[in-house]
Amino acid sequence: MSTPDLVKVVIDDREVEVPKGTGIVETAINAGIEIPVFCYEPRLGPAVGACRMCLCEVEGMPKLQAVCTMTAQEGMVVRTAQTSAKAAEGQNATLEFILVNHPLDCPVCDKGGECPLQDLTFRWGPGNTRMEFEKRTLEKPIPISPAIALDRERCILCYRCTRFSEGVAEDGQLIARNRGALSLIGTFEDLPYRAPFSGNVIELCPVGALTSTQYRFTGRPWEIQNVPTVCGLCPVGCNVHATMREGKVRRMLSRNHPQVDEGWLCDKGRFAYTHLYARDRISDPLRRSRRRGFEELSWDDALDEAERLLREAEGRIVTALSGSETVEQAYALGKLLRKGLGAHTALLPEETGSALDAYRLPLSAIRDAELVVVLGDEPVSERAPIVDLWIRAARRAGAQIEHTGDAIESCRRLAKAGDDLGKSLRESERAILIWSAEEGSGGAHLAALAGRLGFDGKPGSGAFHLPSTPNGRGVADAWAACCDDEAEAPEEIGLLFVSGDEAAADPNVRVLAERAERVIVTSMFQGLAVGWADLVLPGTSYLERDGTYVNLEGRLQRLRRAAIPPAPDELAWISKLAERFEVDLPPYASAVFAELSELIYDGLPFGEVGEQAELRTRSEAPPAELPEESPQTGRKGELRLIRYRALFSGPAVARVPELQFQRPPPEVELAPEEAEARKILNGEPVTVSHVAVKRKLRARINPSLRPGIARIASEHAGELVGFVDVRKP
Repeated sequence: MSTPDLVKVVIDDREVEVPKGTGIVETAINAGIEIPVFCYEPRLGPAVGACRMCLCEVEGMPKLQAVCTMTAQEGMVVRTAQTSAKAAEGQNATLEFILVNHPLDCPVCDKGGECPLQDLTFRWGPGNTRMEFEKRTLEKPIPISPAIALDRERCILCYRCTRFSEGVAEDGQLIARNRGALSLIGTFEDLPYRAPFSGNVIELCPVGALTSTQYRFTGRPWEIQNVPTVCGLCPVGCNVHATMREGKVRRMLSRNHPQVDEGWLCDKGRFAYTHLYARDRISDPLRRSRRRGFEELSWDDALDEAERLLREAEGRIVTALSGSETVEQAYALGKLLRKGLGAHTALLPEETGSALDAYRLPLSAIRDAELVVVLGDEPVSERAPIVDLWIRAARRAGAQIEHTGDAIESCRRLAKAGDDLGKSLRESERAILIWSAEEGSGGAHLAALAGRLGFDGKPGSGAFHLPSTPNGRGVADAWAACCDDEAEAPEEIGLLFVSGDEAAADPNVRVLAERAERVIVTSMFQGLAVGWADLVLPGTSYLERDGTYVNLEGRLQRLRRAAIPPAPDELAWISKLAERFEVDLPPYASAVFAELSELIYDGLPFGEVGEQAELRTRSEAPPAELPEESPQTGRKGELRLIRYRALFSGPAVARVPELQFQRPPPEVELAPEEAEARKILNGEPVTVSHVAVKRKLRARINPSLRPGIARIASEHAGELVGFVDVRKP
């Protein structure tokens, strides 16, 4: 890459040298000077100069300029309000105008104490007001969604929220109505703001106009503490702050990691924290009783019962892991069950593809790509929502975005020398492959394809496999590291050990439970395991754990305990249980990690994982094979069913009232060609059938869907699998 031309700019008599085209606001920061802003936010795209707070004098221009819209040029001389009386007068007038109708309700406003308008008024404002008339009042608050409240009286029309909706999330649901003094922020046609990233406008708002209904009137800035941690609800691993008050999590804020999330957060990660306080949360161990259903146990009795069940199983133990455990929990559980009891068989959450370490890149590389190819029919926004934002950013930057459909068939096709898209991938220096499907060994297949396309020698090209669990890679690595021995699955399952709510809610695990003689489940909620388990041990959430996760990049990240769980941490009771089987296992995440790190993380100290973890360097490309499976075909007229796990689903979301409107409706998605062939209109009721299984759903025509498939969220697909028939009832 060529070195950018440097230019000299003088700001308040300070000379600074920056690359040509750098924004004046950033140039001023480089000179150690602050230019106050409201509407300016680099992540939202080009500045719009809406608030006029950044007015400065620019030599050679007769009027004050909104310098957030200007870039550094050679010889430019700028004077801010700190050295220019004219600029100071302009800023005072701007603030006075903004405050003409702004309510003075800071003591009751949720933004009070952490409000840019408060701060800048105190530091840059006139100090008094000439306005003695009554302020304008409007209806308040307006619930633009169950999770977000709008107070139009406080809005200063910076347009940050509408610019995010239009230019980043691209949902187009938040708009500005009317013109001039009558301008208002609202939703399109007054519909609820139903979009996966809607909560970001709360943080973007520089005043208290957009607030969280969950956090409303809950805490003040001097009463709270922000704990830096990582979101554990999807494989992206967004960096977050958990706001704590009186020992409880009160809200979730983004914590900008420019390579992972760029400061954005999906609504699941932002609002689903209230599952910690669900009514059916388990706080004490439960044991099946022949007379009274389930009875509560003391922890000593529960460990006695667990020991008895484990010994009686005599090694015929199968473990079902959820992929939400920390790396340390998975290692501790594996060491107990594999080394202590010889139970080597495990149902791992998924194959996540360690072979892709040879093509490792940060997620931000997607934005800078020339060509992005998505393999698979599952929506990227449902599996890894922030990845969808990176893809949108790449498209806006001019990248070519291709969705190939069937992942396995596409993998084989792209590897062929004569394929046009495959040729483009070979020629591009910045190409990205993304696997968004459940089929096959996605990570290994993708690594094989990347190798065939010559990605080894291209540092700007890489590949990402999108898992369906938050820490599937870390769990698989930790389970494998605890023991080298392999064993075949027992013909008869003496004990099924189910770890975590995701595994407890998995229909495949329920099938195994029916075959097992005894079942131990670790779960947070009564509704998942009570009724079919023999012993239920209280589980914890990612917000209640200390440890590490590995995200879809292969980045090892640090979780910090924000809330104290109502029951002992899993590591604590696993350690006590391990003592009974003479397995040495410390009860602390740092000590477990130290042992594990020597095996798979090159001895990395626990304390050096860091608040913003670095991405490890690429490894050598191991040999990998392309998929050999041939695509199956159905009968004439049948469509291949694509089941996907919706983002807004699962045990946590089910216990958050504010997110219920975001859950997918009972519908089947069809390509326009398939709908036309069946004379099905958008929104019409249809019957989807496979053999004797039938589901009545609504049809939704999706222009981006390819012909030959029908797509249904798993929670509405029921027992439908394979190829289905879709027709009017």
